[in-house]
Amino acid sequence: MQFSFKKILPHVLVLLGFAIISLAYFSPVLQGKAIFQNDIKQYIGMSKQQKDFKTKTGEETYWTNSAFGGMPTYQLGAQYPHNYIKKLDLVLRFLPRPADYLFLYLLSFYILLLVLRVDFKLAAIGALAFGFSTYLIIILGVGHNSKAHAIAYMPLVLSGILLTFQKRYIAGFLLTTLAMGLEIVSNHFQMTYYLLLLVIVLGVAYLIDAFKKKVLPHYFKSVGFLILAVLLSIGLNASGVLATQEYVKESTRGKSELTINADGTPKEVTSGLDRDYITQFSYGIVETFNLFIPRFMGGGNFEHVGKDSQTYKKFRSEESPTYWGDQPIVEAPAYIGAVVLFLFVLALFLVKGRLKWWLVGGSVLSLLLSYGKNEPFSFITDFFIDYIPLYNKFRAVSSIQVILELCIPVLAIFALVRLFNDFEKKEDKLKALKYSTIITGGLSLIFLLFKTSLFDFSGANDGYYIQSYGHDFVNAVKEDRKTIFTQDTLRSLILVLLSAGTVFMFLREKLKEKWVVVLFGALILFDLVGVDRRYVNNDDFVSSIKVNKPFTANAADKEILKDKGHFRVFDISNEGLQNRTKASYFHNSLNGYNAAELKRYREVFDFYVAKNNINVLNMLNAKYIIADDENGVVSYLNDEANGNAWFVENLIGVSSADEEIMLLDSLNNKKQALIDIRMTISDFQDKFELDSLASIDLKEVAPNYLKYESNNSNDGFAVFSEIYYGNGWKTLIDGEEVSHKRVNYTLRGMSIPKGKHIIEFSFDPKVVKTGSSIALGSSVLLGLLLLGGLFFEFKKNKKESA
Repeated sequence: MQFSFKKILPHVLVLLGFAIISLAYFSPVLQGKAIFQNDIKQYIGMSKQQKDFKTKTGEETYWTNSAFGGMPTYQLGAQYPHNYIKKLDLVLRFLPRPADYLFLYLLSFYILLLVLRVDFKLAAIGALAFGFSTYLIIILGVGHNSKAHAIAYMPLVLSGILLTFQKRYIAGFLLTTLAMGLEIVSNHFQMTYYLLLLVIVLGVAYLIDAFKKKVLPHYFKSVGFLILAVLLSIGLNASGVLATQEYVKESTRGKSELTINADGTPKEVTSGLDRDYITQFSYGIVETFNLFIPRFMGGGNFEHVGKDSQTYKKFRSEESPTYWGDQPIVEAPAYIGAVVLFLFVLALFLVKGRLKWWLVGGSVLSLLLSYGKNEPFSFITDFFIDYIPLYNKFRAVSSIQVILELCIPVLAIFALVRLFNDFEKKEDKLKALKYSTIITGGLSLIFLLFKTSLFDFSGANDGYYIQSYGHDFVNAVKEDRKTIFTQDTLRSLILVLLSAGTVFMFLREKLKEKWVVVLFGALILFDLVGVDRRYVNNDDFVSSIKVNKPFTANAADKEILKDKGHFRVFDISNEGLQNRTKASYFHNSLNGYNAAELKRYREVFDFYVAKNNINVLNMLNAKYIIADDENGVVSYLNDEANGNAWFVENLIGVSSADEEIMLLDSLNNKKQALIDIRMTISDFQDKFELDSLASIDLKEVAPNYLKYESNNSNDGFAVFSEIYYGNGWKTLIDGEEVSHKRVNYTLRGMSIPKGKHIIEFSFDPKVVKTGSSIALGSSVLLGLLLLGGLFFEFKKNKKESA
């Protein structure tokens, strides 16, 4: 096989088109503007301290004091040495954000369809169908960048796997290694886990097919290559993978030792997240039709309904709470497209074999799991939570629908592939068209004719709106829900009929193939972009300065910033509750915004901090509290805060997590400390003579370093108001390494001999050093393999052309 410019040119033009389309959709980036993403705003607040430290010192810190009292930065964009796969990722994301992620969607899916031997024109249409799927655009609007990042590389990973099963072992191995390495770089393990579930479905389909065709040796040979590729891709990301693996055990994703909740009720003992938390965002069964009709359930929580709406006519509001599904928060419907779903149904009749079954199997599995706690399918989610490894580490089960949002466009494009080839008779194609039109068009017609008989358009939050605004308001909202339901159902019906008409005209030889391609490309873009622009458009862009510096210090912040000491701030103001990392942007905060903070800190927060327990706030050195009063946002000085470190008189042994956390409420933590006897020797010293002149003062502080001076005429035990994390913190007394222990459920404590001493804490995680060495070795190995693969392909091409 020889490459020529003529063969490459169409692909170059397609990729150029993808770049132009990505920039056109997010055109304000060309004016230097940036999209306002709330999650990124919170991330900037959380990560400012570590970025400021790197700007000042040129060094990376893997610990921050700015949020949740202190935590590792592994999930806050930490950069690791020898992470060369990350550099490749940055090269691929050359466009301004978020156009870069849209381009990745399109590129990755295009490659997948090419590997499946789809013509480049249809592959380009398929890429548009995937890239503009409403959910994929919505997550860019709200700032779920790492999720978008991981989804974008999913098709590329599948490309490598499929290439391997096509007996192109070397090319498949190399592409899988690179793609999986890039997938892991995205650092969204939930999406990667969902991809694994799809790969298992694919693997089962291919295993059954291999058994039937008696080619099991080829199947297992391919699996062997793929396992090696995944191992090498993990090696490329070793620092991040090992650090996350170490951290997750201590995070909220790990197993809790508590058997009680903060409200005193029994706690489900689990190795992961609570079942209710996992299934909080469960996709409604009836809500499934959102995939086909965008505002079937009202769209997002609030929709712009305009001046012709009943809400505006009666209450002068163009915004209405139109969503009437069961999920707590919905930014927009997970709309896949009426045109795409019509083609998907058509493909069910035209496409046969293993491709159809792994795509349909993946779609059905993801849909059933997305229902979460909703009957009658809750038993499936319960089974996965209880028995499938790692499934209970992830929340928001509705997000598993990303799998069907990937699978459905693939199969939809194969409807056109089968339409254009001669594998099926024209009569069979016409019959498939008839059934597809009846199913999709008929469904739309039923909803149009019988909507008020089938649905009452009542939402889960209507009771609240009745109490707040009255029955007339809710009645007006219901009328608006009916209106947009009718509008979007009619819209989907028209798109189905246009799609069916296009296919019919082709089968009747009234349209040529090229015009069918053009028409479906136009229909898909019109359909998806039209819905996408309702939720993510130019209005979401602001000046880049506002995005990069999202917080402004108020009077309370400015007052606190005058204090140059080391302390923590607890923000309970309305502004702080709405922007949970604002305090982190300016101070060392007890607040934060992250799905995986340290588990023990979160438990202390839920039991005491969230209830403003002053005893625990003192222990955490919360010197300032930001709150609202009649004059606005003010800061209160808590002069009872314990400070950075202090000597105690008594150590109280506890034998369980329940006992330890409950004693925090009444503990005289200025003189006493709790220590888990399971972590220390049974005959530990529990009483200390406290010298009234004894002192321990903080002399130097950085995110990853603390230096104290102690002076005590007696041997003593000191408590430090720093969050305990057992992996990576090294402790020295006068330059000699010693150990420290966890006390008071979440703080650090250690024995200090009498006299004057220098105590140092430094965060230098071994896991990063080990991982970096593995990453370097893996990168060198991959480089050699790439060179060997290119040489092999060159020799092969030369031999074929001889």
